[in-house]
Amino acid sequence: MTPLERALRDRIRAEGPITVEAFMQACNDYYYATRDPLGARGDFITAPEISQMFGELIGACLADCWARAGKPEGAAYVELGPGRGTLAADALRTMRLAGLDPAVHFVETSPVLRKAQADAVPGAQWHDSVDALPDSPLLLLANEFLDALPVRQFANGIERKVIVAGGGLAFDRDFNIVEDSPSRDEAVALLARRISDTGGAAIVIDYGHARSAAGETLQAVRGHAFAPVLDKPGEQDLTAHVDFEAVSRAASAAGAAVTPVTTQGAWLQRLGIDARARSLTAASPERADEIAAARDRLCDPAAMGELFKVIAIHAPDWPAPAGFE
Repeated sequence: MTPLERALRDRIRAEGPITVEAFMQACNDYYYATRDPLGARGDFITAPEISQMFGELIGACLADCWARAGKPEGAAYVELGPGRGTLAADALRTMRLAGLDPAVHFVETSPVLRKAQADAVPGAQWHDSVDALPDSPLLLLANEFLDALPVRQFANGIERKVIVAGGGLAFDRDFNIVEDSPSRDEAVALLARRISDTGGAAIVIDYGHARSAAGETLQAVRGHAFAPVLDKPGEQDLTAHVDFEAVSRAASAAGAAVTPVTTQGAWLQRLGIDARARSLTAASPERADEIAAARDRLCDPAAMGELFKVIAIHAPDWPAPAGFE
């Protein structure tokens, strides 16, 4: 039994069943505070760890948006949940080539990951929440950030809860599940208001669905494989698919402009990933197979290309970032 499971059982016995939202929040708070979950020794890998092309294209996209907005002074690069800092390092390298050298602000609460980020991006500043960011134009990225925010689940209109039964944790209802995420909506609304007020643009990338739909998407990953959601609380990553229609609604209601949702594969291709792959291959022919495999993993429909979606949120007086139809 994990330390967190013991604490959750004690809580349930003392207070009664807890919501799925409370369970997911407790698990992920503990999980991210106690480890680096990325890479071969961790539980999962994200796009920037697959290839430098991912971060480079995002950096070029944000720098282009800044340039078309008139190159406002004081623009800051912001990343929500920046992992090891790999994406930021790649994006910033491209931004500097485009004449933009922004201050760097990370929204990150994990002390373990903050240390890795400091090594990758010297000079970065950290914040616990979006509302602590500077009052300046924000070039913001949220890659696989929203999926870790807790969801609520309802079964036939009654909120689903976690109980102690049969010697372990269990759900009290298992059919006709519908999810929503007030935490996710609140986070999107907050960043949309900040961008509307101070200028800038945000790119949100995550796995999920373009239209709101019923169904359960909560999942657990441990050791690069799916695992039972209630197994080993605090020792595996809990996520849920992002409802991009809800993201769009929350951002629009907060006063921001919002692009259509597109797929990661289509977006990266519009930004020029194929040309970048050819350039890298010409410079390092011995890496041709590696570069091609990385491009395919990021873009192919059978890999990350279709499951992962992209949407941009921008100030009404800023142009939309490139790559959206």
